[in-house]
Amino acid sequence: MAYSLSKPLTLAVVMALGLAGCNNSNQTTSEAPANDTATTETAANSNGTLQKIKDSGTIVVGYRDSSIPFSYIADDPNQPMGYAHDLEMKVVEAVKQKLNMPDLNVRYNLITSQTRIPLVQNGTVDFECGSTTNNEERQKQVAFSNGFFEIGTRLLTKTDSGIQNFEDLKGKTLVTTAGTTSERYIRQYNDENNMDTNIISAKDHGEGFLMLENGRADAFMMDDVLLAGEKAKAKNPDEWVIVGEPQSFEIYGCMMRKDDPEFKAVVDEALANTFSSGEINNIYDKWFLNPIPPKNVNLNFEMSDNLKALIANPHDSAQPKDAAQ
Repeated sequence: MAYSLSKPLTLAVVMALGLAGCNNSNQTTSEAPANDTATTETAANSNGTLQKIKDSGTIVVGYRDSSIPFSYIADDPNQPMGYAHDLEMKVVEAVKQKLNMPDLNVRYNLITSQTRIPLVQNGTVDFECGSTTNNEERQKQVAFSNGFFEIGTRLLTKTDSGIQNFEDLKGKTLVTTAGTTSERYIRQYNDENNMDTNIISAKDHGEGFLMLENGRADAFMMDDVLLAGEKAKAKNPDEWVIVGEPQSFEIYGCMMRKDDPEFKAVVDEALANTFSSGEINNIYDKWFLNPIPPKNVNLNFEMSDNLKALIANPHDSAQPKDAAQ
């Protein structure tokens, strides 16, 4: 079985598609000319993802490099890991069985909050399971699997910052991750409430926390579990605290191309089998209740009642059904 990582696109492809590229000098590259990418997109849309995978002999899996503990890179630059990545591999195994291709090649392709939707749409990535919120706006562009996690959007700040809730951000500097639902929400919140908050957009969650840690921002807004991941990897985790009433409850799902019910059915079934067998509990405990790389810290993030309900009754709706708002 062959595994490889690739950068999203060459500069020529990036310019042609109007996307922001992502580079990692430690990764093995496997880049295609612009014409090949266009051909891939046409084939994926006309024949479906399963046929594209069968014809190419390769399934291309999107991964994140700093969405701890969902999809990230730790000690080995060639091996993504995390809760969502483990679920991704369940989907890969299901595709192998569906196509009767046990030696199917698996290639990892780096994505970011800004590039993930375009790279799925244009056929560069076949699917991704990371920390992507399923919402109605995105459903117009891509398809989502049944949900596999539910979060609330909150704030990470220093314990002595004086910030306890979102109204305390007035006149402060806040960082959030570019291309996320949090970024869109906080900019609207800032305008509607005349908060005069200086909002900085970081390229990824790691950069967002670095800005907070270095004093460039007073608080970091993001999904609560991702904030817990950033806090856990801090030099001194006790200096930081997650605060604020959740401003939204959101569901993460695996993302794939629209209008491909056959492939979506394989993804949903793989997740459903993992849920119904109880294996999801072992995967959850591994990443949220035990020490994890790279610093072997424990997030101590207990499974919420909302997530338990989602696992018991999976759905692909953009709206959480059991959030206690």
